[in-house]
Parts: sequence; C-alpha cells; structure tokens
Amino acid sequence: MKFRNLIFCVLMVIGTASIPAAGASIDVEVSPPPARVEVVPPPRSGYVWAPGYWRWEGRRHIWVQGRWIRERPGYYWVPEHWVKRHGRYHFIRGHWKRRH
Repeated sequence: MKFRNLIFCVLMVIGTASIPAAGASIDVEVSPPPARVEVVPPPRSGYVWAPGYWRWEGRRHIWVQGRWIRERPGYYWVPEHWVKRHGRYHFIRGHWKRRH
C-alpha cells in the first residue's frame, strides 16, 4: 500500500509540474493565432459564457474551447486574453471583476 501511495504522489508531482502556479505569469515571443469563431450555445440561466482562447502549451498555442461558468452576482467575467508588451506576449488569466 505504501508503494502505491508513493507512485501516486510521484505521478501527481509530474502531472502538475507543467501547470504554472496560480500567480505565475506566462510570457512568450510567439503571437497567438487569431481567435476561432465559436458558436455560442443558447443562454443558460445562472451562467455566463467564457469564450475560447489560445493557451500556451510549452512550444505552441493550443485552442481551449469556450465554456459556461457559474455566474457571480455583482461581478462580470473578464476572459482569458493575450497582451503584447515589451516585444513579448503576456497571458492574462480569466477572472471575475466587481461591477461598479
């Protein structure tokens, strides 16, 4: 049983090693491709649509499809996006922002 737990822990560390920490920033020299056109499904009560975006996957951009996320009253969703600064492309994670 101890060996199985050890293997599980090792696999968890390896599996999460490529995921940036929550506060880590991603800056790359390769611009993301243009956003893909997505067909947004009909509205769902209590949810907001988070559009798809390009995620950096080590050596290339990978498309992440849009999805429904649970609404937060008093907030609006700021989608994931890339910003060019200092000749590089900086990834901004999707996040909730308080309405004014």
